Amino acid sequence: MKSNKQLTTEYKQLKFPMGVFVIRNTANGKVFLDSGLNMPALWNRHRFQLDLGNHPNSDLQADWKQWGESAFRFEVVSELKPREEAGVDYRAELKTLEELCFEELKPWGECGYHAENPNKKLS
Repeated sequence: MKSNKQLTTEYKQLKFPMGVFVIRNTANGKVFLDSGLNMPALWNRHRFQLDLGNHPNSDLQADWKQWGESAFRFEVVSELKPREEAGVDYRAELKTLEELCFEELKPWGECGYHAENPNKKLS
Protein backbone atom coordinates (compact mmCIF):
# COMPACT_ATOMS: atom_id res chain seq x y z
CA MET A 1 0.00 0.00 0.00
CA LYS A 2 1.28 3.47 -0.92
CA SER A 3 1.92 6.12 1.69
CA ASN A 4 0.16 9.47 1.68
CA LYS A 5 3.43 11.10 0.64
CA GLN A 6 3.77 8.78 -2.38
CA LEU A 7 0.15 9.40 -3.39
CA THR A 8 0.63 13.17 -3.09
CA THR A 9 3.79 13.04 -5.20
CA GLU A 10 2.04 10.98 -7.88
CA TYR A 11 -0.92 13.37 -7.93
CA LYS A 12 1.37 16.39 -8.39
CA GLN A 13 2.96 14.68 -11.41
CA LEU A 14 -0.37 14.13 -13.17
CA LYS A 15 -1.00 16.25 -16.26
CA PHE A 16 -4.56 17.59 -16.45
CA PRO A 17 -6.16 19.03 -19.60
CA MET A 18 -5.70 22.81 -19.53
CA GLY A 19 -7.16 25.44 -21.77
CA VAL A 20 -10.18 27.59 -22.56
CA PHE A 21 -13.71 26.24 -22.52
CA VAL A 22 -17.31 27.43 -22.70
CA ILE A 23 -20.47 26.40 -20.95
CA ARG A 24 -22.96 26.55 -23.83
CA ASN A 25 -26.69 26.96 -23.31
CA THR A 26 -28.19 24.93 -26.17
CA ALA A 27 -31.62 26.52 -25.60
CA ASN A 28 -30.58 30.12 -26.35
CA GLY A 29 -27.01 29.81 -27.70
CA LYS A 30 -25.39 31.91 -24.97
CA VAL A 31 -21.95 30.95 -23.70
CA PHE A 32 -19.95 31.44 -20.53
CA LEU A 33 -16.19 31.41 -21.20
CA ASP A 34 -13.56 30.36 -18.68
CA SER A 35 -10.06 28.90 -18.60
CA GLY A 36 -7.96 26.84 -16.25
CA LEU A 37 -4.96 24.64 -15.64
CA ASN A 38 -7.28 21.75 -14.76
CA MET A 39 -10.41 21.97 -16.92
CA PRO A 40 -12.17 18.89 -15.46
CA ALA A 41 -11.86 20.30 -11.93
CA LEU A 42 -13.08 23.71 -13.07
CA TRP A 43 -16.07 22.15 -14.90
CA ASN A 44 -16.94 20.27 -11.71
CA ARG A 45 -16.73 23.49 -9.68
CA HIS A 46 -19.04 25.33 -12.10
CA ARG A 47 -21.50 22.43 -12.19
CA PHE A 48 -21.46 22.14 -8.39
CA GLN A 49 -22.09 25.88 -7.95
CA LEU A 50 -24.89 25.81 -10.52
CA ASP A 51 -26.50 22.75 -8.94
CA LEU A 52 -26.37 24.42 -5.51
CA GLY A 53 -27.78 27.65 -6.92
CA ASN A 54 -24.82 29.83 -5.94
CA HIS A 55 -22.89 30.41 -9.17
CA PRO A 56 -21.34 33.91 -9.23
CA ASN A 57 -22.88 34.62 -12.66
CA SER A 58 -26.54 35.28 -11.88
CA ASP A 59 -27.71 35.17 -15.53
CA LEU A 60 -26.10 31.78 -16.08
CA GLN A 61 -27.54 30.59 -12.79
CA ALA A 62 -31.06 31.74 -13.76
CA ASP A 63 -30.89 29.94 -17.12
CA TRP A 64 -29.53 26.78 -15.45
CA LYS A 65 -32.49 26.86 -13.09
CA GLN A 66 -34.95 27.50 -15.95
CA TRP A 67 -33.69 24.91 -18.45
CA GLY A 68 -31.77 22.45 -16.29
CA GLU A 69 -28.40 20.81 -16.73
CA SER A 70 -29.48 18.91 -19.87
CA ALA A 71 -29.66 22.22 -21.80
CA PHE A 72 -25.96 22.94 -21.22
CA ARG A 73 -22.75 21.55 -22.73
CA PHE A 74 -19.16 21.99 -21.61
CA GLU A 75 -17.01 22.48 -24.73
CA VAL A 76 -13.26 22.89 -25.08
CA VAL A 77 -12.47 25.95 -27.21
CA SER A 78 -8.69 25.66 -27.16
CA GLU A 79 -6.42 23.28 -25.25
CA LEU A 80 -2.85 23.93 -24.15
CA LYS A 81 -0.56 20.94 -24.50
CA PRO A 82 2.13 20.43 -21.85
CA ARG A 83 5.67 20.92 -23.09
CA GLU A 84 8.86 19.23 -22.03
CA GLU A 85 10.90 22.36 -21.27
CA ALA A 86 10.99 23.59 -17.69
CA GLY A 87 9.72 26.94 -16.50
CA VAL A 88 6.78 27.31 -18.88
CA ASP A 89 4.32 29.90 -17.54
CA TYR A 90 1.06 28.18 -18.42
CA ARG A 91 -0.97 30.77 -16.50
CA ALA A 92 0.33 33.56 -18.75
CA GLU A 93 -0.27 31.45 -21.85
CA LEU A 94 -3.83 30.72 -20.69
CA LYS A 95 -4.48 34.42 -20.08
CA THR A 96 -3.37 35.27 -23.63
CA LEU A 97 -5.38 32.40 -25.09
CA GLU A 98 -8.44 33.46 -23.07
CA GLU A 99 -8.13 37.05 -24.36
CA LEU A 100 -8.04 35.78 -27.95
CA CYS A 101 -11.10 33.62 -27.33
CA PHE A 102 -13.01 36.52 -25.78
CA GLU A 103 -12.26 38.62 -28.87
CA GLU A 104 -13.29 35.82 -31.22
CA LEU A 105 -16.46 34.62 -29.44
CA LYS A 106 -17.59 37.94 -27.92
CA PRO A 107 -19.57 36.17 -25.16
CA TRP A 108 -21.36 39.25 -23.82
CA GLY A 109 -24.69 40.91 -24.48
CA GLU A 110 -27.02 38.66 -26.47
CA CYS A 111 -24.25 36.13 -27.19
CA GLY A 112 -23.12 35.29 -23.71
CA TYR A 113 -23.20 35.57 -19.97
CA HIS A 114 -20.41 38.11 -19.54
CA ALA A 115 -21.45 41.72 -18.96
CA GLU A 116 -18.71 43.00 -21.26
CA ASN A 117 -15.25 42.13 -22.50
CA PRO A 118 -13.22 41.60 -19.27
CA ASN A 119 -9.99 42.18 -21.21
CA LYS A 120 -11.07 45.59 -22.57
CA LYS A 121 -8.47 48.24 -21.85
CA LEU A 122 -9.81 51.31 -20.06
CA SER A 123 -8.60 54.62 -21.46
